[in-house]
Amino acid sequence: MGLQGVVFNDVYTASKFAMEGFCESLAVQLLKFNVTVSMIEPGPVHTEFEVKMMEDISKMEYPGVDADTVRYFKDVYLPSSIDIFEAMGQTPEDIARCTKKVIESRRPRFRNLTNALYTPIVALKYADETGGLSVHTFYNLLFNMGTLMHVTMSILKCTISPTDTPPASTTHQNSVMVTQSNQDKRT
Repeated sequence: MGLQGVVFNDVYTASKFAMEGFCESLAVQLLKFNVTVSMIEPGPVHTEFEVKMMEDISKMEYPGVDADTVRYFKDVYLPSSIDIFEAMGQTPEDIARCTKKVIESRRPRFRNLTNALYTPIVALKYADETGGLSVHTFYNLLFNMGTLMHVTMSILKCTISPTDTPPASTTHQNSVMVTQSNQDKRT
């Protein structure tokens, strides 16, 4: 998802941000022709690829990488990623339902988060124009408050359905839909 940079996913995250900018530019250009652009923004999607990837990554050796980086990756990033994926991950069917809502909407929104749990991430990011709030919050959650993050993800997993998506609006226009696929990688 092109909403938040993800540690150890720099290039992948950059590709998602590029799609966001591309779609924002298109959205403005195409309005002149009464065409709207809608982005479908999934986060982690449960697939066999993800399971295999996590198994393979956890067993890999990283020759030439300094010990601190390997430790952060294996002891901090991987467990946190698993927690986030379990709490916020959706099925391909969840994403398809959201996509169907956008397609069937008479007036689709530009940004369509597939998971209601992403709303605080977006709010945190835009609450502070300097960017410091979200950067420091995610840093502290990952590196200084790992236990709190794990507990929070467990609570979210039990209390909120990741399939909750806001309703689409209903006025007719032509639309172009752009999706960001996250089935090949977790974000």
